[in-house]
Amino acid sequence: MTGDIIRLGQFLKLANLVDSGSVAKEVIAGGEVLVNGQVETRRGRQLSMGDVVQLGGQFATPVDGEQFEDDLPW
Repeated sequence: MTGDIIRLGQFLKLANLVDSGSVAKEVIAGGEVLVNGQVETRRGRQLSMGDVVQLGGQFATPVDGEQFEDDLPW
């Protein structure tokens, strides 16, 4: 994630919603991904912190990693 944005295809992989970039491309092109409740078919869609991404029954949202300063290994 550079700055406060990440591309949708990258985020799907990072959030473990898909296994690979090719699967991300497939599900996005197939209209299976929602961003903030709207179908998104652009793999390069830029997400910001707080956007809600849905694939099937799973939800994920980009957050700033600096928020978590608990020194845990996960």
